[in-house]
Amino acid sequence: MHPIVRQFTIYLFTFMGEYRFKGHLVEELFKDYRIKEGMKACMNCGVCTAVCPAAEFYKYNPKNIINIVARKNEEDLEDLLKSDTIWYCGECMSCVTRCPRANAPGLVIMALRKLSMRSGLYMQSEKGRQQYVVVKDLCSNILNYGYCVYPRTFDYETHKEFGPVGKWINEHLDDIHARLGSNLDGDGPGGLRRIPKESLDQLKNIFDVTGATELMEQVLGDAHNEAVKENMSDEEYFMSVYTKNDWEKHLNH
Repeated sequence: MHPIVRQFTIYLFTFMGEYRFKGHLVEELFKDYRIKEGMKACMNCGVCTAVCPAAEFYKYNPKNIINIVARKNEEDLEDLLKSDTIWYCGECMSCVTRCPRANAPGLVIMALRKLSMRSGLYMQSEKGRQQYVVVKDLCSNILNYGYCVYPRTFDYETHKEFGPVGKWINEHLDDIHARLGSNLDGDGPGGLRRIPKESLDQLKNIFDVTGATELMEQVLGDAHNEAVKENMSDEEYFMSVYTKNDWEKHLNH
């Protein structure tokens, strides 16, 4: 799709309350190979929920999610895709190791997340909107530097929970890494070494071929349109999404 057409489509979805694949969510979801691999023959034993680390802390029940997907009800699936629920999973795959039927709720969650983003429904949940932070920070780090977390983009001002020690580390980054023996931005082997351009080009090609680049562009476009809607700059919207956390809504009490 041409970038201008894509942006106009995103604009229509954002301001007219529509979303992509409306009426065809179940059909789209079951095209994903992770549904075929991850949902085979659930018998509702609940072992996945019992062993799930996320279920201990969040209002999250992987067994219930499998039930919703298995019912193939369009309205129920829409509600799930625009909820925070699908973003609580840490994708640790503990569920896979214990399921007596070899199901993988974690894989189903991956498929749900992708469809939530592709459809635009992720913009209706707090945790869904935070995918903007993931794309803008982590994905950019991977493509630009070859690392998910890169020290020079991990600054104290946006991570004040790092405390005074973190502030000092941020201010003396090169000296600290030299003392610790890392090879920050250096050539040759060593931790945090500079990743060669040809390797970064290969990473970019993987993102392009797998559709990740297109999905990232969509997330950036959705975020920009939401910022316009809320009369914010992109950076103001980023900080709003980044700092908002209604923990009482998400956590078990």
